[in-house]
Amino acid sequence: MTQPPDPPGAEIPVPRDGAPRPYSAIAVIGGGSWGTALATVAARAGRDTRLWLRDAALADEINRDHVNSRYLPGIALPERLVAMTDMAAALKGAEAVLLVTPSTTIRDMAEKIAALSPRGIPIFVCAKGIEKGSGLLMSDVASQMAPERPVGTVTGPTFATETAAGHPTAVTVACTSDVRTPPGQRAAARMALSLTTDSFRPYVSDDMPGVEVGGAVKNVIAIACGILAGAGFGENSRAALITRGLDEMKELAVRLGGRRETVTGLGGLGDLMLTCSSQQSRNFYYGFQRGQGVADADVFDGKPVVVEGRHNAVTVTDLARRLNLHMPISEMVRAIVAEDAPIGEAFAAYWASPIRAERRGLELEFAHPAVEAVTRRFEDMTG
Repeated sequence: MTQPPDPPGAEIPVPRDGAPRPYSAIAVIGGGSWGTALATVAARAGRDTRLWLRDAALADEINRDHVNSRYLPGIALPERLVAMTDMAAALKGAEAVLLVTPSTTIRDMAEKIAALSPRGIPIFVCAKGIEKGSGLLMSDVASQMAPERPVGTVTGPTFATETAAGHPTAVTVACTSDVRTPPGQRAAARMALSLTTDSFRPYVSDDMPGVEVGGAVKNVIAIACGILAGAGFGENSRAALITRGLDEMKELAVRLGGRRETVTGLGGLGDLMLTCSSQQSRNFYYGFQRGQGVADADVFDGKPVVVEGRHNAVTVTDLARRLNLHMPISEMVRAIVAEDAPIGEAFAAYWASPIRAERRGLELEFAHPAVEAVTRRFEDMTG
């Protein structure tokens, strides 16, 4: 088994007065691959870590054998990581919560956490997306259901297996905070210190919209990149989609009160580059299979794999339409995954759209001069 050294918490220097102080006990809600990886990081950082999951047999395996063979096979988990199926027990005494379940469950899970934990305990929502119907970011959903407590996120270019295996990894930790609280004592700084190990390096942000928009939209762009790769197109095509997809992320973030520079950080550009460049990404690989001609119902051999980008493609574009914001790549992916548009037609419509200035402040638009040729270029794509 792969097992990097487990640095004990004592190896982290004791904070000086005024510096962040780590949380001593952390509850991780969600025992999938990323939940288990984050719990592993917290335990290796010296935190008292409890991992809640639904499957009693899997919890027993984690506690007995220190492995999660279903979601992180081959990774040895720290002995101080304790798994349990009783959420109240997992939350008892926790100073902070990492909520790591799919985006569609965040409303229900946040409500349960609020009923079982004291007010004031921060909740870091690690799901990425926008809620269907309401158009709310995940942090806003959690704040509605668990009021009077800080709500944040841990996000960035991370594959769970590599993180748990101890590969050097950097993330952004962001959280809402009372501005009267000194920066070093805010929840984001405290959680960043709580997760810091020899291989896991957090950065701190106060821009929740900027960080969360990046996490939601990158899944959609990754599907588009996967489709082109599966259909046999090369790196030029991928680079174009990543760059223009980044612009869509920036525009949505700004509309929601975020900052453009945040989107160029780990939670935006970093996560976008990783997710759009590897078949380890479920979103990219879903798109890759579709680009190879696999029907939607048959991807992942028909197994019920969570692909957040399929859901995000609809919720992101619903929100963009509500804000009168043009997001053509996200709209293209929505047309393919939610409206059964032929893949070739959808890509041709995007590629042959009017030519515009790259800088939005420059007023310029004219018709594409080779619409028919573009259509022929993409007409052989499967789907």
